[in-house]
Amino acid sequence: MPEKNDRGPTDVSQTGHDVAVLGGGSFGSAMAKVLGENGHTVHFWMRDEAQADEIRNTGINSRYMPDITLTGDIQPTTSLPEAVGKAEIVFVAIPSKAFRSVIRENSSEFREGQIVVSLTKGIEEHGFKLMSEILQEEIPRSRIGVLSGPNLAGEIVSQDLTATVIAAKDPDVRRTVQELLGCEYLRVYANVDVYGVELAGALKNIYAIVAGLASARNLGENAKAMLITRGLAEMSRFAVSLGANPMTFMGLAGVGDLIVTCTSPKSRNYRVGYAVGNGQALDDAVAELGQVAEGIYTLKLVKEKSEAIGIYMPLVRGLYEILYDGASISAVINSLMMSVQNSDVEFILPRTISQ
Repeated sequence: MPEKNDRGPTDVSQTGHDVAVLGGGSFGSAMAKVLGENGHTVHFWMRDEAQADEIRNTGINSRYMPDITLTGDIQPTTSLPEAVGKAEIVFVAIPSKAFRSVIRENSSEFREGQIVVSLTKGIEEHGFKLMSEILQEEIPRSRIGVLSGPNLAGEIVSQDLTATVIAAKDPDVRRTVQELLGCEYLRVYANVDVYGVELAGALKNIYAIVAGLASARNLGENAKAMLITRGLAEMSRFAVSLGANPMTFMGLAGVGDLIVTCTSPKSRNYRVGYAVGNGQALDDAVAELGQVAEGIYTLKLVKEKSEAIGIYMPLVRGLYEILYDGASISAVINSLMMSVQNSDVEFILPRTISQ
């Protein structure tokens, strides 16, 4: 049953609502920009006072988006209680490693029936928990949603045409987020499969690293297409075994997000894979990126989980061997290509007919 708000359905049909965005990274900045341009007051929380001062004085978040000016009524703050306390709806863009600790430390600040939407595509290490599950555990009185899809932050802030997905059991949450974020360049679709949408957003980061590796090794367009489609089969098979709806992976949060992250050098995870494919050490590639590439952490968790529940994931296993076991990229590719071809989750050789 959907959680009920004692104040009745949230009305955001008119502009000028108070919203909070927690997390001053690239995607948090992108959402703050959309909300500000849509006429809402954005209480934009970040830890770094210097970062908050810079945005307050110049409208620029130079660390993450140096060429973009955040316009509208955006109010940076380092006080999370202040941001949450003033907001009708809260968007959370905190990296997965710090997600629970930040929410737990401030759980008393969230109100009964307040809409809280996770923007974070990751998995918590202990217990294999998704961000929506953390929100349900730490602030159960809130109404929870998840936003995911093929949403490169750099294109959103440039007002390039984009679509995203809001997943929530409560129809009021879905409608509210659609009306808050929807505009001439951002279309918001709805889904009720919270777990599937969120898990798709986390899993695709792994395959973006694989795609970056493939591009760096000049494996060709056929190979890229093979990797994307086998990645889709692999991630959907894994997610469905955990209770996700398989049809979710045919939409924006599944195949849509997978395509953009596996084909664009704007993707952080793709860039990490590309650097490693060119011979750079993983730690150096991450340091050079200067931002969180969630796929690196997700890879370890998914490998452990897939082995525990008996789901064969050759791409996950192969990437893990490359990044953490020091395996040769060529050796792993050869191993994958020599695997049995009669399984849905195995590689299919692109030249089985013409030899």
